[in-house]
Amino acid sequence: MLKQRLQQKLVQKLSPQQIQLIKLLEVPTIQLEQRIKKEIEENPVLEEGREEEEKLDDQQSQEEEYDNGQDDEFTLEDYLPDDETPSYRLASNNYSSDDKKTEIPYSTGTSFHEHLQSQLGLRIMDERQLMLAEYLLGNIDEDGYLRRDIEAIVNDIAFSQNIMTDERELLDILEIIQDFDPPGVGARDLQESLALQLKHKLKASKEENKALNLAYKIIKNHFTEFTKKHYEKIVQKLNLSDEELKDAIDIILKLNPKPGSAYSNPLNKNSQHITPDFILENVDGQLVLSLNSKNVPDLRVSRTYANMLEAYQNNKDRSKQQKEAISFVKQKLDSARWFIDAIKQRQNTLMLTMEAILDYQREYFKEGNETLLRPMILKDIAERTGLDISTISRVVNSKYIQTHFGIFPLKYFFSEGMQTDSGEEVSTREIKKILQECIESEDKKKPLTDEKLAKILQEKGYQIARRTVAKYREQLNIPVARMRKEL
Repeated sequence: MLKQRLQQKLVQKLSPQQIQLIKLLEVPTIQLEQRIKKEIEENPVLEEGREEEEKLDDQQSQEEEYDNGQDDEFTLEDYLPDDETPSYRLASNNYSSDDKKTEIPYSTGTSFHEHLQSQLGLRIMDERQLMLAEYLLGNIDEDGYLRRDIEAIVNDIAFSQNIMTDERELLDILEIIQDFDPPGVGARDLQESLALQLKHKLKASKEENKALNLAYKIIKNHFTEFTKKHYEKIVQKLNLSDEELKDAIDIILKLNPKPGSAYSNPLNKNSQHITPDFILENVDGQLVLSLNSKNVPDLRVSRTYANMLEAYQNNKDRSKQQKEAISFVKQKLDSARWFIDAIKQRQNTLMLTMEAILDYQREYFKEGNETLLRPMILKDIAERTGLDISTISRVVNSKYIQTHFGIFPLKYFFSEGMQTDSGEEVSTREIKKILQECIESEDKKKPLTDEKLAKILQEKGYQIARRTVAKYREQLNIPVARMRKEL
C-alpha cells in the first residue's frame, strides 16, 4: 500500500565554493602555482595582475583610442569564436637583447638498465638466449634485484613472447647476468647479492685472503645469525677469535646492499624539492612572518569581459546566440571571482594559523632549541584561531616554514606532552632528544637496553615506562640494543 507524507529534515551540504577552498587549503605553495595556471588556462576571464594595474591599463587604452580617433567599441562577437585567452595575453618577454642567456649544463649519465644492456652485447649468445636474457634484464629492478619468481617469468615469456622455456634454462642465463657489473646484480635476495659480491672479490684477489674467505662462509652458511647479530654463535660454530670475526664483519659491512643504486639517474623523478610556504626572519630579536608568494601571481577579473557583460545585459534586443554568450561569460566571471576570493581566504587562513603556532612556540622560534618546544596539539591552535580542527589539519598538512635555523614541516611543531617530577609539562620531543643523545653516547659493545634507558630518563625526572621508551625509540628509527651492538 502506497502512502504519501511530508517530512522535514536538515541536511548539511558543502557548496562548490567551500569545496574549492578546502582543496586549496591542502595545496602547498609549489603546487598552488600550477593550480592557478591551470585555472587561468581554463577560464579566459581570469588574468594575472593587480586591480590597480587594470585601471591604469584601461586609462592608457582610452587615451590611445582618443589620440588615434578610434571610437569603435569591442563587441561580444569578437570574443565568441575563442573560449580561451589569446596566446599574446599569456606570453611575456622580460629580456632585452643585451641580457646574457646562460644555461646550466647537466648530465643525465647512463641508466642502470642501459649499463646492463651494453654488457649483454659482449656475451656470445644465440638469438633465443639473447631474447630470454633481455626479458630477464627487464625484470631487474632499480636496486639490482630480480624479485620475481623464475616460474612466473617462465609463464610470462610463454604468453607474451610465445617462447617455451623452463626454469633450468632461465637460471643458466641468470648466472651469466649475475657475472655482470656491478657485482651482486641479478640476485634474488640480499644474501645472494652479498655472496655474489664476495665471490667477485675472491676472483679478483691475487692471493689468499683469510678474512675474505671467512666473510663468504658467514654469508653463505650463517646469514641468519649475522643479520640478528648473534656473533657468539658464529664464533662457536667456526671456532674464531673476536679479531678474526671483526675483520670478516668489516668486509661484509662495506658491501653494497643495493648494487643498482650506483647507476641511478641523478634526475630521479622521486627526488623531492621543498618550497617553504612561510618565511620567518629574526630581525633584531623580532620575529617577522610572511607568506612565500614569490611564484604565486596576483589575479584579477578581466575588465573587458565585465564591461561586455554589462553592455549586453542593458541591451533589451538580444538574439539567442547573444543570450547564450552572456550566460557563458557570467558563469566564467562568477567562477573567476570565487577563485580569487578562495585564494585570498586561503592566504588569510594560512597566516592566521601560522601566527597562532608562532605565538604558542615563540621561545622555540627565537632560539631554535628543541628543548624549548612546548607540547602542542591541533586542538590548541584551533582554540586560539577559532577555526575547526579539520581546517588546522589541512593547513598543517604538507606545509613547510623556512626559519633562520632550518626548514621544517609544520607537523614538526606538534607533539604530545607529559609531566616531570616537578609538575612541569614538557614535550615528548624533548624526551626523544634526550633518548637519542643517550643512545649516541652509549658503549656500542654494550648498548643500553630499553629498561636501562627508562631508568636514565627517570633519574632525570621523566617518569616514563619501558614500553614507552620502546615506542619512542621505534619512532626515531633506532633498532633494539642487540642490533646496535658492534664488535
